[in-house]
Amino acid sequence: MRMGLSTIGVFIVAAAALLIVPGPAVLYIVSRSIGQGTKAGVVAVFGVALGGAVHVVLGAVGVSAILMTSAAAFTMIKYLGAVYLIYLGGKTLFFASTKDEEIPNTKAKEKTLAQVFYESLFVEVTNPKTALFFLAFFPQFISPSAGLVAGQFLLLGAIFVVLALLNDSLYAMLAAGIRKRLAAKKGSMKVMNRVAGCCYILLGLFSALASPSKP
Repeated sequence: MRMGLSTIGVFIVAAAALLIVPGPAVLYIVSRSIGQGTKAGVVAVFGVALGGAVHVVLGAVGVSAILMTSAAAFTMIKYLGAVYLIYLGGKTLFFASTKDEEIPNTKAKEKTLAQVFYESLFVEVTNPKTALFFLAFFPQFISPSAGLVAGQFLLLGAIFVVLALLNDSLYAMLAAGIRKRLAAKKGSMKVMNRVAGCCYILLGLFSALASPSKP
């Protein structure tokens, strides 16, 4: 594999520009950070990053291509992830409707960091748009004459995942900072739960509306 440094440089610039604009993964991470704070947000970042790495590997070996051409597989994964996200949003909004005094110990209702990690991993792995995006974006920087195509795909994928991890971490910390400001105000738990719940539902709707032809 002999990808030129100029090609890699252009890829990094293009990927960074795309990552700055908040997408479904960022929406999920922001929801978790607002809901539970910095630690949960950062753990969610790593869960999403691992999920992205899974899509990179699948794309490199061609499994994502099968997903792209199989309407049944796409629909099954798309709606599985969408239903789960909408369920999370509804559950969070349900708690938002509960009076603050009825939640004497909100930390007891928070998910463990392990649960946050596996949940975020599940959310990203079941998001077919990630696979479709990789298949649409990466080939623009891959050249068969530069060596093994799968190797180039993996290299670009690794770079993208690292950039996404850094970008998503910034969003997680920003959202956690917003949470701290809200925490000092009466009724803030309701506000944070409503925001987080709406984000989950929006993310679920985005997943449900994903189209194989529009990554």
